[in-house]
Amino acid sequence: MAIKFQTCDLCDAHKQDDTGAFRVLPPVFQHFGGSPRFAGAVVTVKCWEDNSLVKQALDGAGEGRVLVVDGGGSLRKALVGGNLAVTAARNGWAGVLVYGCVRDAAELRAAMVGVVALGLMPMPTEKLGEGQANVVVDIAGVKVQPGDWLYADEDGVVLSRAALHG
Repeated sequence: MAIKFQTCDLCDAHKQDDTGAFRVLPPVFQHFGGSPRFAGAVVTVKCWEDNSLVKQALDGAGEGRVLVVDGGGSLRKALVGGNLAVTAARNGWAGVLVYGCVRDAAELRAAMVGVVALGLMPMPTEKLGEGQANVVVDIAGVKVQPGDWLYADEDGVVLSRAALHG
């Protein structure tokens, strides 16, 4: 069952929140996946031009969660491509947010999973097994921790410490 929400409505409801529990990511992300609207509890991976842990995470059961990948904003290598998007959809992930690049644009659009990233880059990553999983990450200056809730739609991406839907 899809979670019903609009990020604009969430922002209207939480615009006075100065506790840090509600955050909005800067408008630097583009949608590439087949699902332009997605939401779920956050799982994190931090890596630099090595998507080994991204693949490991997406190979597991998604259970409607969202994988947030802190790729350090690198524009030199793609951390997610068509094969991983298909894997994510098959394994029940709601979406993937990449603070970095993705590739295989047509395959990403065909996969029924949300994918947002900074841009497209055809160059693949190295596979060195490096990175960290389930750690607090910095996405474009915004702290994101495992268990946060991420909501993404055509208007933007927002985060909350707790679920904001009924």
